[in-house]
Amino acid sequence: MIDRIITAATKREFSRAMRFEERMGAFLPQGNANHGRLLYLHIPFCESLCPYCSFNRIVLDKDLCRRYHAALRKEIRFYRDKDYNFTSVYVGGGTPTIMMDELEKTLLLAADCFNIREISVETNPNHLTQENVDILRKIGVNRLSVGVQSFDDGLLKAMGRYEKYGSGDTIAGRIAEISGQFDTLNADMIFNFPVQTEEILVRDLDILIDTGVDQVTYYPLMVSESTRSKVEGTLGIVDYRKEKRFYQLISKKLAPYYRFSSAWCFSRRGTMVDEYIVDYDEYAGLGSGSIGYMDGRSYANTFDIPRYIEMLDRGELPLMAARDFTLQQQARYDFLMKLFGLKLDVSFLRKKYGGGSIGYLWREIAAFMLVGGLRYKRGTFYLTDRGRYYWVIMMREFFTAVNNFRDFCLGR
Repeated sequence: MIDRIITAATKREFSRAMRFEERMGAFLPQGNANHGRLLYLHIPFCESLCPYCSFNRIVLDKDLCRRYHAALRKEIRFYRDKDYNFTSVYVGGGTPTIMMDELEKTLLLAADCFNIREISVETNPNHLTQENVDILRKIGVNRLSVGVQSFDDGLLKAMGRYEKYGSGDTIAGRIAEISGQFDTLNADMIFNFPVQTEEILVRDLDILIDTGVDQVTYYPLMVSESTRSKVEGTLGIVDYRKEKRFYQLISKKLAPYYRFSSAWCFSRRGTMVDEYIVDYDEYAGLGSGSIGYMDGRSYANTFDIPRYIEMLDRGELPLMAARDFTLQQQARYDFLMKLFGLKLDVSFLRKKYGGGSIGYLWREIAAFMLVGGLRYKRGTFYLTDRGRYYWVIMMREFFTAVNNFRDFCLGR
C-alpha cells in the first residue's frame, strides 16, 4: 500500500516539476572558475535502438556524428570562455564509444579546458576491445560503464541485443577480460522485465559476481510513454508488483561482495560512484537533448541534432527550454538526491539554505520517518533498508518523468 502511494505521489510531483518553458536562447547561469561542477556530455548515436530506451538517440550516421562532435567541442569552448570550471566528466548516450577517434578529441579538449580529475564513459559490450580500452585509458578514463542489462539469452534476444552483442556468456567473458584495467568497471543492469523470472535474475547475479566487476548499477525497468508500446510488444506487460521482491533479492545476493553507494548502485570499496547527481549538486548538460542544473535553474538543449549543430556553427548556445525552481523546490531536489546516496547531512542544508532549511522539508521528513524509511543520528538522516526501496521507487518515477519530458521535446 505504501509503495503504491509513493509511486502515485512522486509521479504527480515529478510530472509537474518537468514542465519547462520553451525558451530558445534561454540564458545560462553565470560561470565561476572556483566552483567545480560536473560536465555531462551526451553522444546520441547507436548502432541500433533498444526498445526500452527513451534517451535522445538515433542510428549512427558517421558524417553526422563527426559534425556533431565538432559542434560539441564548440559548446565545450563556449563554457570555458564563460569562466566555467568542471572537475569531473560523465559521457553518456547513445553509445559514446561508437566513434572512438571523435570521442578521444572531445575528451582531450575537455581536459585541456577544465581541471578534470575524473572521467566516466558509457559503452556497450561489442566495444570492449583491447584497442578501445587502451585509447580510453590513454585519455584518462577512470570509470567505464558497460550496458549489459541481462546475461539471459532469451531476454537479450527480446531486447534485440543478442544479435548486436552476442550471448550472455560472450558478454561476461568480455567483461572479465578487461577487469582491473580501470579504477572502476561498472555493469549497468536492469531488473523487473515483464518476462524476467526469479531464476533468471539469480543467474544474472551469479554471473556478475563471477566476473569480478567493481560495481553494479541495477536499475528498475523505466518505461516512458513513448516506449511502453515497444516494451510491451517485445517483452510483455509492465508490472511493478514483483519489483520490490526482485530488489530485495538483488540486495541480499550482492551484500557479501559489495556495499551500497546509492539506493541502486553496489560498489566495492574505492570505486567511483555511478550517480553523478549524488556527488555533484550542480552539473552542466552539453550535447543535443542534455539537461543541466545550476544555480536553481534547470535547462535543456535542443533535441533536434541538425539544429543543435547549426546553432553552434552560428556561435549560439543551443538552449531550448528552462525552469527556475524556488528555494523550497531546490531543497526538495537535494533531499531526494542526497538521500538517494543514502544519507543527508543537516549541516549541508543549513549551509546552503540557511537555518530554516528543515522547514522546507518537514512534511517529507515526517512522512518517511513515520513509515520507517529514515532514521536520524547525530545531525544526519540515513535511509533504512526499507527506505532504500522507497528511494528506488522515487528515482524510477523521477527518471520516467525526465524521459517523458524528452518525448515531449522530440515530438515538437
